[in-house]
Amino acid sequence: MSPIADNSDRDRQPSAARPAGRRTRSSANAVDGLPTAETEVRHDADFPLVGERAADRAARQRLGARAFFRQRDAAQLGVHSRQLRQLVDVGAVKRVARGLYRLADLEPTEHYTLAAVCARVPNGIVCLLSALSVHGLGTQLPWQEWIAIPHKARAPRLGELPVKIVRFSGASLHYGVVRATFEGVPTRITSPARTVVDCFRFRRLVGKDVALEALRDALRNRKATADQIWRAAEVCRAKSLVGPVLEELSE
Repeated sequence: MSPIADNSDRDRQPSAARPAGRRTRSSANAVDGLPTAETEVRHDADFPLVGERAADRAARQRLGARAFFRQRDAAQLGVHSRQLRQLVDVGAVKRVARGLYRLADLEPTEHYTLAAVCARVPNGIVCLLSALSVHGLGTQLPWQEWIAIPHKARAPRLGELPVKIVRFSGASLHYGVVRATFEGVPTRITSPARTVVDCFRFRRLVGKDVALEALRDALRNRKATADQIWRAAEVCRAKSLVGPVLEELSE
């Protein structure tokens, strides 16, 4: 099953998937030719740990579908707070950040930090530089994970994780936003066309040169068409920013 699930018929364009990393599986998505990589969750949940009871082992196996989880996520899987503490005590689970846990025997992978941030901000949207990296657009290597939340939402406290919070409102909360999964953690991400437009909208944060590079890459590598980018700019009220550049590139 693809890590990306499209719930919209807009902005469809087939495209070649981004080359997979050492521990990733690559797949092509229907929205703007969205290439995605879902990191494999590698662990030894079937093998008991020293000092681990059978009940704790069963609980650890139930958590094995997700690399990162919150206490409420564990409870939904039938692992309640007492059992979670026992798993931490025997070394089967590690506390990664405030309110965030992971299985101890998982290997760090390409989207390790992104998955951790998405687990802590379940209603967030992967955007801007982080979305560019996932889509294989541009040359940016962000040291923070860029996450968008609703304009009036309370900013999450993520002092232990490298994250940059931005605000979306109105149509920008939904248009060109699709479901995705990173290391078993469900989230949402902006499509290539939408990501390009956002780089122009937030050019003071990411830099105009980054926006221009993303636009050229998206068109050259067929990650998005000019029509898809124009439509995203129209919906997000960024035509005056994107339009002149599109016209210049089409000449």
